[in-house]
Amino acid sequence: MVSSGCALMVLMVTQVFCGGSSGLVPQIGRSSLSQDVLQAFEIRLLSMFGLQNRPSPSRSAVVPQYMMDLYSMHSVNAEQHYSNRASVTGKGSERSASRANTIRSFQHDESTEDLSSLSGKTTQRFVFNLSSIPGEEFVTSAELRIFREQVMSFLGNGSMGYHRINIHEIIKPSGSFKEPIMRLLDTRLVHHSLSKWESFDVSPAVMRWTADGHPNRGFVVEIVHPDGTEEDSKRHVRVSRSLHDREDTWPQMRPLLVTYSHDGKGNVLHSREKRQVRTNKQRKKHKANCRRHSLYVDFSDVGWNDWIVAPPGYHAFYCQGECPFPLADHLNSTNHAIVQTLVNSVNNNIPKACCVPTDLSPVSLLYLDEYERVILKNYQDMVVEGCGCR
Repeated sequence: MVSSGCALMVLMVTQVFCGGSSGLVPQIGRSSLSQDVLQAFEIRLLSMFGLQNRPSPSRSAVVPQYMMDLYSMHSVNAEQHYSNRASVTGKGSERSASRANTIRSFQHDESTEDLSSLSGKTTQRFVFNLSSIPGEEFVTSAELRIFREQVMSFLGNGSMGYHRINIHEIIKPSGSFKEPIMRLLDTRLVHHSLSKWESFDVSPAVMRWTADGHPNRGFVVEIVHPDGTEEDSKRHVRVSRSLHDREDTWPQMRPLLVTYSHDGKGNVLHSREKRQVRTNKQRKKHKANCRRHSLYVDFSDVGWNDWIVAPPGYHAFYCQGECPFPLADHLNSTNHAIVQTLVNSVNNNIPKACCVPTDLSPVSLLYLDEYERVILKNYQDMVVEGCGCR
């Protein structure tokens, strides 16, 4: 049985998410709603997230640190302790997000790995299942991220070793005694002297797979060893679980495919800005009039904190109060509301104007979907910034 406190919170969340009026705010003491009604509310809310069912991630589900950093960079409601890591995402991520309102991360299917090593190079095949990207979303860009660790390997001449990383799209898989047909997507010459993530642009391939319907046969990561340091490079680049002894670090260091897309709804993600605090200019004698009231939505209260990674909650606010005659300027009224209130003063059959949100702002949410894939999405009209009589 769902508690009355939970029912209250679900109603409040619904009122904010659905842009409802103050009449939806439940009164203290109202009888508990039935389980069917609460489930209907939850289904409505989940559909707003584009989810068919409530996610139930396992304890082993991994949230990549890169997604936490992106959340910090693009969220106005990010916690302060994430902000000092936002710089690691780089300018490329900002440009990619400038045309997107959704960022998704994918980890490859390890059962399809095809690791091979020829003289002078190592190749690794990666397949990422992108079927969970909705058909209405247009992928604007995509990046493949690979981690490489510092290797203290000096050549005979005293210089540091280096190698080249090539990223290919598989056009036609390999046949009997034949190499696969591939298209080069991106390449980079890297030195052994740093530990860092390398980002490769794989947008053309992902767009072909998602928008044009081309078959997704995956990528090949090719590590070329021009200086003969093949063994060091195998340990250097995190391309396969089997090449590394530290099992505990693999979940966070394994290759990551990140897609940036837009579903045609709402604004794009933006760099985090501190929201200005709006002061209440109303006088005490207008305390009962239409104004913004405090409402904090805590996702743990509705049992969603197991799949919503960040934020833990947010200040949603709501609008409530009278729209008295005559309407004062600070009530942010439309001409129609002024006329309606005037008519109401002489004819009670005509209702007063309603106190409703007039200015709403977005909230960025980082969460796990039904497939334990991590998503960062910008949701419009989540926070009441101003109220008025309409």
